[in-house]
Amino acid sequence: MAAIIAGMYASDMPRAATSDLAAVEELAAREDRDLTAEGVAVVSMGGAMSVGRFAGLLGPPGLGLRLTGLCDAREEPFYDRGWQRAGAVRDFQVCVADLEDEMIRALGPERVEEVIRAEDELRPWQTFLAQPAQHGRPREQQLRRFLSTRKGRKIRYGSLLVRALDDGRPPAPLADLLAGL
Repeated sequence: MAAIIAGMYASDMPRAATSDLAAVEELAAREDRDLTAEGVAVVSMGGAMSVGRFAGLLGPPGLGLRLTGLCDAREEPFYDRGWQRAGAVRDFQVCVADLEDEMIRALGPERVEEVIRAEDELRPWQTFLAQPAQHGRPREQQLRRFLSTRKGRKIRYGSLLVRALDDGRPPAPLADLLAGL
């Protein structure tokens, strides 16, 4: 058995980890994989500060599961320490900024905006872009911020952006996570 540990920031609770979880589950379904049948548990742990506790409970000192994970670059030191303390082999994928950033780069801003339009959120998107704080920011940053502006949006778009890949390759951290199982 293996456990995938998906992290998130306390300031994003509970949206981020559940959006990562939605993306992992959507990609697995897209690849016709039943992670439960494969003996894989996908766990949202409630924050990067919890990785040591979860690694201890699920990894070698606890249930003895093989651990793998997905984290944001800012979380990597917490994952390194958590894995090391649990005596687990370092086996987690790191997103440059976060999974949404990876998805936006994989799809391109234009495709992400198509998804926003398809979800009937063009007006909120345009209102968001009209805010002075958004003027002059790169489109990718605007999109990342927009996905975090309403409760539940990151969760919903976690799946939607994976679906929008069509036949395209998922971002490396997400693809590598599933390929390593």
